[in-house]
Amino acid sequence: MPKPRKQLVSLEATPYYHCVSRCVRRAFLCGSDNQGRSFEHRRGWIEKLILDQAQIYCIDIAAYAVMSNHFHVILHINQARARSLTNLEVVQRWHQLYAGTLLSQKYERGEELSESQQAILDERIEEWRDRLMSISWFMRRLNETVARLANEEDQCSGHFWEGRFKSQALLDEKALAACMAYVDLNPVRAAMAKTPEASGYTSVKKRVEKAKEARTPNHPKQQAYGLMPFAGNPRQDMPEGIQMRLTDYLDLVDWTGRQIRNNKRGSISEAEPTIMDRLGIDAEHWLYITQNFESEFKGIVGAVHEVKSKITQFWDDQRERKRAAGIAACKLRLS
Repeated sequence: MPKPRKQLVSLEATPYYHCVSRCVRRAFLCGSDNQGRSFEHRRGWIEKLILDQAQIYCIDIAAYAVMSNHFHVILHINQARARSLTNLEVVQRWHQLYAGTLLSQKYERGEELSESQQAILDERIEEWRDRLMSISWFMRRLNETVARLANEEDQCSGHFWEGRFKSQALLDEKALAACMAYVDLNPVRAAMAKTPEASGYTSVKKRVEKAKEARTPNHPKQQAYGLMPFAGNPRQDMPEGIQMRLTDYLDLVDWTGRQIRNNKRGSISEAEPTIMDRLGIDAEHWLYITQNFESEFKGIVGAVHEVKSKITQFWDDQRERKRAAGIAACKLRLS
């Protein structure tokens, strides 16, 4: 039985979540079906929607990959950005997504509201502020928009996606790095591309293309627009971003992709990227989890001590989770 979303998301535990949506119909989401009809253009729809929505929601995109019948996206909930928005900024952002209310439309136009009207609107604005940093609302609008466009194109109606999207909480740097590599290497594993930089509709391709043009690729302001930047290795006064260097991550993904393509057990190269030492993950475990992340781990992913210390933050008032599903995999692969 699916768990309530509130048992899968805890901003106190982590801001990072891996989300997956799969198409319910045999007709392809993207690519070409067995009748020769091409839906490749839909991959562009999804990529553009992911990046465009991130500019409106207070959510950053760490990684994404759009495949033939599903897509992956790793989201970072930016609470600080949401809390810093003025009431007017919240209304303006919400109106880019939905029509709002008559009161919010008057407020945006600068028309005067009565005290009672302002009180009603203030309550609604705080609700919208929370929604602007909600992965459920982000994925809901993304999936609804894609389903509407696809159904219109296919001249049909009905469900387009398999019920709810799947989400995994990523508790620490190891889990985040492994999940990002897993997402970015989806086309390589599926034999849709030979290299990460040739993988269409992925965040790694977008990052590589920008890095080739940049004079200082590790500088956060010289990285791919629309994606959460890499801010460098952990240190004091850390700027906002993923806590590793972009070039280290690209080396790691490239090395991992080469091992996947070799497809030989035990053929791990001695020339492992230096970031492997900093992450403290055994090379064999790394290669396994970057090919089996979804099937190996359940809803909460991280080193065992992280899972045990944060599991209570995913409990609700009615039902306490006495143990974390998948903790054995976390202990074996990430501890």
